[in-house]
Amino acid sequence: MKHKKNILPVVLLFLFTLIEFSAAAQSKKPQRKKEFYFSWGYNKEWYTNSNVKINQPSLGNNYSFVNIKGHDHPGWDEGLFTKAISIPQYNYRIGLFVNKKKGLAFEINFDHTKFIFTDQQARIKGTLNSKTVDTTVNFSQPNGFYYYLNNGANFLLFNVVKRWHWYADKKEKIKIDFLGKAGIGPVIPHVENAFFGQKNKQGFQFGGWNIGAEAAIRATFFNYVYLEYSNKLDYARYSNLKVYEGTARHAFGTYEMVLNLGFTFPAGGKMKN
Repeated sequence: MKHKKNILPVVLLFLFTLIEFSAAAQSKKPQRKKEFYFSWGYNKEWYTNSNVKINQPSLGNNYSFVNIKGHDHPGWDEGLFTKAISIPQYNYRIGLFVNKKKGLAFEINFDHTKFIFTDQQARIKGTLNSKTVDTTVNFSQPNGFYYYLNNGANFLLFNVVKRWHWYADKKEKIKIDFLGKAGIGPVIPHVENAFFGQKNKQGFQFGGWNIGAEAAIRATFFNYVYLEYSNKLDYARYSNLKVYEGTARHAFGTYEMVLNLGFTFPAGGKMKN
């Protein structure tokens, strides 16, 4: 009888623990299978040197600006809150984790980047006024030259995304993830230029394609709000860009840093426990 009295507290403790565990399991809400997110932020770019190829058949011109330097125009470095939100180099991401458990998503990835042909002594090689040339010109607006993709070089990508969980606190109020992204899509530049004082009719156009890859760190707070910092490599090829009496071709590589503020929400059906 004494032996039974000693074992009774152990049995009661076991039953109490089992009931508590069962109650906790029932109170935990099942997670959704998918996850929708969107974000908005700003970017900074550095470009490779590149060639701009000009073809103006009616003028007898088919030449290239060789190994030219270009730069971006962030805008926010001149006073972020003094300009409209769309004037600086902004970006947005809209995505859906179609398989939240495996961390697989599809994403629309848009960067409003800007490319400006730097004022420089630019080498011209090819045919100019039906004559073969290999010379340099003072490329600057006062001298009748400018080349702006300043209302956007505009990279649009359709990305595949993979997420890896790095860290979460005990209550999962703070989570840190690593994301890898890669995709392809069109470029939609705003083309504005002048060569030898002859200006184009500026405007937006579909102007080629680009491919890109991105590595990002995302810190999510209270399950719904996140900050995402990413480094991105992009290669863009522009064709049939409008110039006076002709077209231009241009290709360059980009290294880009992006900082976004975003929101994420559960979506889809519920996972089975």
